[in-house]
Amino acid sequence: MHNSLVWFRNDLRVADNNSLSEALKADKVIAVYFFDPRQYAMDAFGFKKMERFRAKFLLETVAQLQENLKKLNITLLTYHAKPEDILPNLIEKHRIGSLYLQKEWTSEETKVLNLVKGRLHRNISIVETYDQFLFHPLDIPYASFQAIPNVFTQFRKKCEKMVVVRPSLPEPTAKPIENQIENPTCLPTLAELGLQTFVTDPRSAFPFKGGENEALNRLQNYFWETKKLAYYKKTRNGLVGTDYSSKFSPWLANGSISARTVYWEVNRFEKEIKKNQDTYWLIFELIWRDYFKYVSMKYGNQIFKIGGILNKEYAWGQDEKLLNPWINGNTSEAFVNANMIELRETGWMSNRGRQNVASYWAKELEQDWRIGAAYFESMLIDYDVHSNWGNWMYNSGVGNDPRDRKFNIKRQADMYDANSKFQNLWLQETLF
Repeated sequence: MHNSLVWFRNDLRVADNNSLSEALKADKVIAVYFFDPRQYAMDAFGFKKMERFRAKFLLETVAQLQENLKKLNITLLTYHAKPEDILPNLIEKHRIGSLYLQKEWTSEETKVLNLVKGRLHRNISIVETYDQFLFHPLDIPYASFQAIPNVFTQFRKKCEKMVVVRPSLPEPTAKPIENQIENPTCLPTLAELGLQTFVTDPRSAFPFKGGENEALNRLQNYFWETKKLAYYKKTRNGLVGTDYSSKFSPWLANGSISARTVYWEVNRFEKEIKKNQDTYWLIFELIWRDYFKYVSMKYGNQIFKIGGILNKEYAWGQDEKLLNPWINGNTSEAFVNANMIELRETGWMSNRGRQNVASYWAKELEQDWRIGAAYFESMLIDYDVHSNWGNWMYNSGVGNDPRDRKFNIKRQADMYDANSKFQNLWLQETLF
């Protein structure tokens, strides 16, 4: 009899999940998720690694995953503990022969897996799968990750020409009811994670909940019910409301939905409704997401270093007196202030806003860009290690932007918030 264990991390879905699909071939399957205390501790810059917005979204996601796995008669155990303290004994107790998990390569995830491996009592099969890409690493037209070009357009054009996106996996089949085990664990609360409870701000452009079902509902609404996908490129630089962009990023970040699922649904929309620049642009953004993952594969820990992937030297400051005004929206730029207040109050910021506040912090104030990246990591609902640090490098002149641009923030505000609707929304005195 062969027993398998699925260790969920940033692949919190049942549909189109490679690890789950492979694990289901075993006689018995159980699953586990860890709320690792290290993820809620202070980082080197004095921010909590994960603040309340993403943590609440994560709790909702894991609760939904538990329900969806239950329908397959698979028990999801949840622990507020370090994986290396629990997994070895769990593997021993349930006589696990194979451990399945999504392949990660950034330093923290790699370190945790190595700690687990170091404490295992016996040899078991550990099966890691790349499952967070649109273009699978085995399918891209490069002999090694070192050959990935440093310019996005070169990567995009070559991959678009040569890579076929893999199909989504078939729906998983339920195990017999006897597969379920007793679950002595329960989900932690925000308070138990050391975070404050909160009510979603009514002004939020992202009022959605976490979870696979919610991601699929959003897909259904944005594509099929409102057909907003047909206008995506025209509206994606918007700032106010739920529908100026797809808002898929938080679900993609924790793996509640796969990039493949989104891609094939765009494909279906193009066949059945309309194919235009707007529909293509959503795929274009998925390719950017892939690209930052490949950049982090190529450069490893360099993406976290002050010189970035270019090893460029700037005279970066670390002035405490500038940090709080930036965080709390008390700078000389109203557009920066509105965006930073939105982030502080909701855990969300538009793509346009992110580029402007990053440019202001790194290029105007000339402050250490990693402080800004760490603050975003803490606050953003849709934090993704590769996109966050990749974008911050890009906007700070140490990453993949060969032009090393600096935003004219007043001009940006005039272009994207001409009537000051967004600024008025977040800079008004009214208390909600």
